[in-house]
This record gives sequence, structure tokens and C-alpha cells, in this order.
Amino acid sequence: MIAVGCLCMPAAAAKKKAVKQENPFLAPYTTQYGIPPFEKIKIEHYIPALEEGIKQHNAEIDAIVKQRSRADFDNTVLALDMSGEVYNKVSSVFMALSESNATPEMQELAKTLSPMLTAHADEVYMNAELFKRIKDVHDNADALGLNPVQKRLTDKYYKRFVRNGALLSAADQDTLKSINSRLATLQLNFLTNVMSEIANNYVVVDKAERLAGLPQTTIDAAAKLAADKGMPGKWLFTASSSSRLAVLCGADDRGLREEMYKMYMATCSRGNEFDNSANINEILKLRQRKAKLLGFDTFADYAIDPVMAKTVESAENLLLSIWKPAIKKVEEEVADLQAYADKHGAGITIQPWDYYYYAEKVKAEKFSFSEDDVRPYFQIDNVVENGLFYIANKLYGLTFTKMPKAPKYYPEVNVYDVKDAKGNHVAVFMTDYFQRPIKAQGAWMMELSQGYNFDGKSERPIVYNVGNFTAPTKNMPSLLSLDEVETAFHEFGHALHGMLSQAAYKGLAGTSIDRDMVELPSQLNEHWMLVPEVLKNYAKHYKTGEVIPQNLVDKLIESSKFNQGFMTTELVGAALLDIEWHKVNWCDNIDVKAFEKYISRKLGKPSVIEYRYRSPYFKHIFGSDEYACGYYTYLWAQVLEADAWNRFEEEGPLNIKTATDYKNYILAPGDTEDAMTLYKRFRGHEPNADALLRLRGLK
Repeated sequence: MIAVGCLCMPAAAAKKKAVKQENPFLAPYTTQYGIPPFEKIKIEHYIPALEEGIKQHNAEIDAIVKQRSRADFDNTVLALDMSGEVYNKVSSVFMALSESNATPEMQELAKTLSPMLTAHADEVYMNAELFKRIKDVHDNADALGLNPVQKRLTDKYYKRFVRNGALLSAADQDTLKSINSRLATLQLNFLTNVMSEIANNYVVVDKAERLAGLPQTTIDAAAKLAADKGMPGKWLFTASSSSRLAVLCGADDRGLREEMYKMYMATCSRGNEFDNSANINEILKLRQRKAKLLGFDTFADYAIDPVMAKTVESAENLLLSIWKPAIKKVEEEVADLQAYADKHGAGITIQPWDYYYYAEKVKAEKFSFSEDDVRPYFQIDNVVENGLFYIANKLYGLTFTKMPKAPKYYPEVNVYDVKDAKGNHVAVFMTDYFQRPIKAQGAWMMELSQGYNFDGKSERPIVYNVGNFTAPTKNMPSLLSLDEVETAFHEFGHALHGMLSQAAYKGLAGTSIDRDMVELPSQLNEHWMLVPEVLKNYAKHYKTGEVIPQNLVDKLIESSKFNQGFMTTELVGAALLDIEWHKVNWCDNIDVKAFEKYISRKLGKPSVIEYRYRSPYFKHIFGSDEYACGYYTYLWAQVLEADAWNRFEEEGPLNIKTATDYKNYILAPGDTEDAMTLYKRFRGHEPNADALLRLRGLK
């Protein structure tokens, strides 16, 4: 039927419609595979598009609520799962660019968009009439004939509503909305402060002799940064991971190492406008209020309740079972470092800024190689194309073809068309690996759209990996450290999880699983980096093309358990600190540094090791609620990962049958079944920490 009103639209309305049509978010994407047309998306498009997306989403929810037919899976749960197309388009692109391409304009936009996203989520999950229909389907699942996967999606939505306040009174819901809105603002402020501090604080070097021991790629990048900042002839080092670790591991100048270490440790705790102490205090108080409102004693109880661990006690017990052997190992490691320093006449007592440096020296002495020996073999293009893509092809039959004309949000981004062995399109994969001032620190995987199979139709995902590796220069390609190679393999494990999703519904697809399970695919994928066949395929000298020599391969494998006391203590300490922050019902303000020191004493943490992330820049737990009181899940997943890798060790790391089982039982199902059920189906038993302790040489 043609609406007559369309033929005589007022001029103002016609103009408004024309504006909407020009907004890339408000029209179907015509790009191949539905990649967002990044080049057409401008700052001014986000707010009107999100407003329209919220309007459309509200209309869809209103239609679900007002229908007269009895609530069932299709007309309520599935309808909700499939709703919000424009809203999701805007939010996914915004989340991608707000950290990976955080220009001043994007940071300013976030101040408006983040509260809008939070407020809309609250409106959806506190909608009493919508919850009534969800609850009706949930309570009558058997009578309605729901299959197990439909029951799981229904149960997931039901619990999400409850955890977001659907059972609260109207007054308490208003309180929760206020808390959530304020948390969104505080967490955004926290992240913005971290990015600003990292980007604007430097160690300045003006004498070339102070650069002794540093990789040439690091020196060149520091010189370029200095020139860009109007200081030609000098070198600037930031606290970004690639710059910081290069200095701490390689700089012979102890004063330079100390300066770098202290600059990083003081991030967002200098008492300036970027200090995060006040943000942390208010975030903690609001989280505790939120937990109490929802019926939990502490935020820790609230956060851990819906995932595999279930209780704070079980999470802590796991961590402490690893912590004790880890700190014992640290004592041995420090003794080795001190002995080396004494033997070479350093005349020092090992301090935190000495740890990385002397660990490299001891490793070189024990295993007769150093970071400088292996870095030339880890040119980033080889690591990606002949390492990451090689294992994806060997294990899962995937191929990756560059899409040079595909839209991209930054020139350095690479876009790939991923296909299976039969030539079917599986996913779009994007990589954004190099550090830049407008990018948040760290490395991560996210999805611009999810992959799922519904009603015979396969929707394929758009997945991307982000890193902060040293960019190539005119004279030198990007050469990765061993740690950075591990990071690339880790994030690619997440990407495979998203790309190979075969779940029936969006709400259960890909990485939409229990937080303590989501790190299993990423951490397991790290193991393939040192499988000899894989290593020799990607580790080729950037100048000569020579494959990494067997003696270096042997040394890499032999040294893989080296310094694991330090690495494990760093990680477990941060996870325990996270839980301790969220176990307390905060009333008064707390001195952040004092609390960290108190927990260090309580745990018996070695003084030469700091938490992997100090609280003022611990963005996992204070930058959002996603990993708040959930950093422990990296260790929980490492227990799963170590046990799962045992099967690959027994049956062969490139065994197709094992890989197929892993894909079918872990990667493809998403959240369609209980995480432990899926794990046991692959492994045949429940895991315990012994495999992890053995793998790390701690037992």
C-alpha cells in the first residue's frame, strides 16, 4: 500500500529525510560483506544516527510488548535478540574507534555517546512489560516446547534482566539508572586519563650513548617521535608497551631504566588533572551500592555469581593455589639475577627496574641467546601471514585474502576475506597492529558484527585485532619481540573464536560466553607460536629470508618456562588485587597507593615485582564493568588452556581430528551450552591447576 502522505511531504520533513539518507549509518551498507563505510562516516553522523537507532529500537520493543498473542520464543525472545540493527551499527563502530582511533573529536563525542548508550541499555533491561513477557517464556519453556538452545538464550536474557534490575521497584530502578549513568561517565574519564597520560609523558634522551643495548627499531621510533614533537636530534620514549619494555629489557643505562619504570608506575597517580584516585574511589562506592541494590553483599559476589567460578571463594582458592608456588619460584629467579649482577661487578641490589634487564642477561647466559638474536626473525608480516594464517589453514582450512579496496578506519589497517576449504566466505578479518598517540594501550579483539546461523541463513562476522607494536620506519620493518609475537597469537585466538562461530542466535554467538571461558581460545592459541613446524614457517630473517636456525628453535622452546615465577606473580597479584578492591563495602575514601601496599603485605608479594597493572591505569577493572572483579578469569582460563593443550601434545599440535573436535566443541558453539559441559566434551574430564603449574615449571 502506498501512503498518500508521501506524495505531499512538507518541505521541512523532506529536508529532514534527505539528511537522514546522507547519514551512512541510516542506510543499508552497500559495501562487500557489509563492512562499515568508514571513509563516509563523520563525527557529526554519530549522535543523530544513535538517536534514530534508539528510536527504532524502542519501536521494536514496543511492538514486542503490545502484541496480543501469548509470549513465546519467536515473538518475544528471538524478536528481542534480532532487534536494534541501527543502534548496534552505531555502537559497534563507535566502540571500535573510541579506543583505536581516539582523536580529540572522538574523545569529546564519547562524553555524549557513552551516557546515551548506558541510558538506553537501562531502559531496555528495566522495561517491566518486556521483562514480563521474557519471564513468561522462561517460566513456561517446557510447555512452549523450547529446545535446549532456545531455553539457553531465554535463560540468558532472563538473567540479564534480573541482573540489570528488572525485579526492583520503580524507585530502586531509578537509583540504579543513576548509578549506571554515573559509572559510565567515571569509567570514560578513567580511560581518557590513562590515554592522555600515556600519550603525553615521555622520557627524553639527548645523548646517544644512553641508548646502548636498545633495538634499532626502538631507537628509530624514539627519534621519529622526538622529531614529530619538535625535538630533532633527541629521542623520546613513551610508556607504551613496545617502548617501555624495550627500555626495561635492553637499556644498559640503569638510570634510563629507572626513569622509565617510575614514569610508568606513576601513570594517573601524580596528583595532576589525570590522576585517577578520585575516579577509583567513586567507582568502587557506586559498584558496591549497585551490588547491594541487586541483593548481593559485595560487588565481588555480584560479578562472580553468573560465571563458571560461581563464588569469590572458589576464584580466590584457584589464584592462591597458583600464587604460592609462583612466589617461591620468584625467590629462585631473583637469586639468579643477583648472582649475575654480582658476578659482573654491577654493585647493585636488584630493584624492580632491574628485573627485566637482568632476566634477559641470565636467559642469554643460560640458553645462549637474547631477545636481539630472535627479533630479526619476527617481521610482522611473516608472523601474521605465515604464522597466524598458517595455523588457521592447517587446523581449520581457512584462507585469508587481502581486500585492498575494502573500507578501513585508519590507513594502516589491513582487511582480509576469510574463506573455508570449500571457498565459502567465513568472515572479514581486520588487523590494526601499530602504536599511535590516538590509540589506547594494550591489545584486543572485537567484532563489528557477529556470526550466527539462523533459520538456514548464515550471517558472517566482521572481526578485528588491535595491537600496539612498533611501526616500521623507512629503514626498518616492524620487528616483534617474543612477547609481542605471543600477543599477536593470543588476540588471533579470540579472532578465530569470533570467526568460526556457528551458534544459532546472536545472543549466544562467538565470544558471547562466560568470562572465565572466553580467554581459553586466546591463551590456547599462544602455544602454536613455538610449535617447530609453525615457528619455522614464519620465523624468517627480515634481511636474508633465512629460516630461524634449529639451535635457536631449541633454545626458544627450552627457555619457554624461564622467568615464569615473575610472569605468574605479576598476573596473579593483579587478579587478587582486583578481587580485594571489590570485596569491601567502601564508605570512606581510600588512599589507592596505601591499599595496594596493604594487599602486597597481606599476600607476601615480593618487593621486586609490581602488580601487572597498578590500579590508576588498570583499565580492565576500572575502565568498564566487563572485567571488574573478573581479571582472575585469565588464570581460570589458563588452567583450562594448559589442560586442553595436553590433548594436542598427546595427539599432535597439528592433528586435524583434534583441531576439528576443538572447533566443534569450543570455538563454533559459542554459548549454546554450559561452558564446562563443552569443555569436558572436548577434553573428557574437568581440569585442575596441576597442568598449569607443570606447564609453567612451577611444579
